[in-house]
Amino acid sequence: MPVTQSPANANNIASDDAILRSDVRKLGDLLGQSLVRQEGQELLDLVESVRKAVREGGGIELLEKLSVEDSVQLVRAFSTYFHLANVAEQVHRARVLAQSRAVGGSWLSRAIDKIEEAYKAQTPGHSFTHADLEQWVSELMVRPVFTAHPTEAARRSILNKLGEVAKLLDQDLNPRQNERLAETVDLLWQTDELRLNRPEPLDEAMNALYYLDDLALNTVPEVLNDFARELKRLDIDLPVTARPLTFGTWIGGDRDGNPNITAQVTEDAIALQVAHAIRTSISAMDELRQMLSISTRIVGTTPELQASIEEDLKNIPEFEPRFLRLNQQEPYRLKATAIAHRLIFTRNRHASQAPHVPGRDYANSAELIADLTLMRDSLAAHRGELIATGFLERTIRSIAAFGLTHATLDVREHSDAHHNLLKQVMPAGYIDLSHNEKFPVLISELAKKSPLDLTTLDAAGKKTFDTFKAIDDLIARFGPEVIETYIISMTKGADDLVAAAVIGKAAGLVDLDKKIAKIGFAPLLETVAELRAAGEILEKLLSDPTYRSLVGLRDDVQEVMLGYSDSNKDAGIATSQWEIHRAQRALRDVAMKYGVKLRLFHGRGGSVGRGGGPTYDALVALPWGSVDGQIKMTEQGEVISDKYALPALARENVELTLAASLEATILNRAARQSPADLAQWNECMNLISDNSFARYRKLIDHPDLPAYFYASTPVEQLGNLFLGSRPSRRPDAAGGLDSLRAIPWVFGWTQSRQIVPGWFGVGTGLKAAREAGKSDVLKKMLKEWHFFHTFISNVEMTLAKTDLVTAKRYVETLVPTELHHFLDTITEEFELTVKEILALTEKETLLGDQPILARTLQVRDAYLSPLHLLQVNLLHRVRTAGEAPDAMLVRALLLTINGVAAGLRNTG
Repeated sequence: MPVTQSPANANNIASDDAILRSDVRKLGDLLGQSLVRQEGQELLDLVESVRKAVREGGGIELLEKLSVEDSVQLVRAFSTYFHLANVAEQVHRARVLAQSRAVGGSWLSRAIDKIEEAYKAQTPGHSFTHADLEQWVSELMVRPVFTAHPTEAARRSILNKLGEVAKLLDQDLNPRQNERLAETVDLLWQTDELRLNRPEPLDEAMNALYYLDDLALNTVPEVLNDFARELKRLDIDLPVTARPLTFGTWIGGDRDGNPNITAQVTEDAIALQVAHAIRTSISAMDELRQMLSISTRIVGTTPELQASIEEDLKNIPEFEPRFLRLNQQEPYRLKATAIAHRLIFTRNRHASQAPHVPGRDYANSAELIADLTLMRDSLAAHRGELIATGFLERTIRSIAAFGLTHATLDVREHSDAHHNLLKQVMPAGYIDLSHNEKFPVLISELAKKSPLDLTTLDAAGKKTFDTFKAIDDLIARFGPEVIETYIISMTKGADDLVAAAVIGKAAGLVDLDKKIAKIGFAPLLETVAELRAAGEILEKLLSDPTYRSLVGLRDDVQEVMLGYSDSNKDAGIATSQWEIHRAQRALRDVAMKYGVKLRLFHGRGGSVGRGGGPTYDALVALPWGSVDGQIKMTEQGEVISDKYALPALARENVELTLAASLEATILNRAARQSPADLAQWNECMNLISDNSFARYRKLIDHPDLPAYFYASTPVEQLGNLFLGSRPSRRPDAAGGLDSLRAIPWVFGWTQSRQIVPGWFGVGTGLKAAREAGKSDVLKKMLKEWHFFHTFISNVEMTLAKTDLVTAKRYVETLVPTELHHFLDTITEEFELTVKEILALTEKETLLGDQPILARTLQVRDAYLSPLHLLQVNLLHRVRTAGEAPDAMLVRALLLTINGVAAGLRNTG
């Protein structure tokens, strides 16, 4: 089956990017004018002279002569340019998307087109009935999960200003709007790019809520309404209360390696979320109240709605007399007002932790939706079908998606935390047992009627147990959708999952005897060893009757999270991607064997080295049967602002995620390749992976690589950027690279333009396959295998962003001579990988089929080069300044990191 390219993008729709270039020039000119107004002509002259000198291959001597103050101003000027250029590109993408929808329809319409075609074709192995379609749609559950992983370098204050630039740029500019643009650029210049201190978890929660609020009010209602409309083409009615799309968050729940996340922080984060969810619902009610001016003097209402309003008036004596007087013959306005009151009472109840009062506040989202559904049904029964299925139905669908909690919080903790707690109450020697030996001990404990007594624990154990008790309390206060999954990171055996369940039992979350399982437990498989053992771990769990009964109480759904970041750091891009693909196949087969629905949670980062890349391509490339209606994926760092900052882009990304998940569920339920082809491709991929792995491990196992990595990159400055509340190093690991998290690992290589995690070893792997006579197989894999095509495309993109001429500047200035051989090794593999990729794709240059993107990267490099040279210079000065470098010098260095991140549109 040939690989179908993802739907139209900027490169194959916009044949002429003149408007984009015009916008970039306009913003560049405004920035130049702002520099003159704010700092004087001298700064603009300096910017132009540096840019010209670097373009002509020089500039180093000029930069070395700069004062620290001038360096700061220069870095800020180039960084601000990139922020503005990024906004122009976002606006341009939004325009291109509008063209795409006009020409080829939406992502959802194209997905339905494919499903209709497949339904009519009914080919062997890919046939399905209308009943199948209805069932698969009813089980659809797609959930993007916002995390606080620290890769967003830009402050919220900067992002807000850029959002205003985008709004103005997307309008037909008149002189007044040009003035507002200039004013906003001045504001941008006068706003500090750097955080003064490390954000706290609730600061991170607020940042995510900024996007969730907007999604709930603007984006999701439209997308879900379009989804329902498109499904009618398949003769499927999507219930107004269906939840095919929801949102999740880790913020306030991710404890792994973050000592700042406590049980109280989790409770505070949920309270903040709920307050925002209620506020957005009240806003929707205010809009409903304005719109639904329907009078009983013209049309009637159902008795059920009338009775509901009368009950509201009895329970809400605070109802404003003015509304009773003005709206006495406008029942829908009265009902919307009553709902707004009940929402306010619900918010007050949560704030004071008072008990629920039936009829005054809402116990859960279902009660709120029931009230809104009464209104909809009454409208539909009295000639208001269009009104009922318009704004009101869009509102109901959005509230069904977000509920009164806004997002479902995942809680994550390291597996060792649970075992270290249990060793205090289990028989002596427990902690020294192997994984296989611990499993029956823990299963026996889980099956007992009485839970463990966990009243006497040390401080660390108490902190872990308090988390479970907080989960139980939050579910009691806010409902079962507030927290659904407990994730165990660094899962190495089935016992790691059962250990968490045993503690959950002690907290009242699990009671198999009483048929209670308030949450599910999910392993996080992060390294190659665990990915290879994925099927074995799940088999051990599901084959055990006790654990299987726990899954049964969770609607027969077992969630498994796949870690892209650590597997990449551990094994390199080729082996990481391949082992994750194979793990999904193994997990799928085991889940099918035991009649369990598998929900895969993809822990994707922003960069290719951490599982990033185009979402649509990633979803359609997943193994058949692995997206059985259920999927979760993380949205991290700068990816969140890039995807959701502009309304048009937010809609695009939500819609394509939903459409691709629907496609994967319905059209990818059986193998798309013949057994012979698949066996041949597996063999070839194993060959690529094995040789890539060997090449990669030879590099990172070298005892001197940590010294090279830290010397040639600014990674030691990451902590000073205060990107997030979580430390960049694991507190319990040894020194060197092992203690470094995957995010700063990618961050360092990216800043110095070596970008090793995104491609290193791939050339060696492809060469080995080619020399083994697999050239024709490789060509066929590229053409017909979604997984391989997406993998090669992502590697090609990363190669195009790699700049080893720039990297050489870092190495020659910052790295001891005896370590320079590492750059030689990296260069050798880079050249080999480029050669193999071009031979395989039959292109003359990287991105040869994407000229606009290639030119965009080339233009960016012209402005990035001065920033890189400044960063090298400033790094050298900071490192040679002793233990206490000048604060302004450090500030200048940190600003270059921000600037490079903006220029590359990526940190980690």
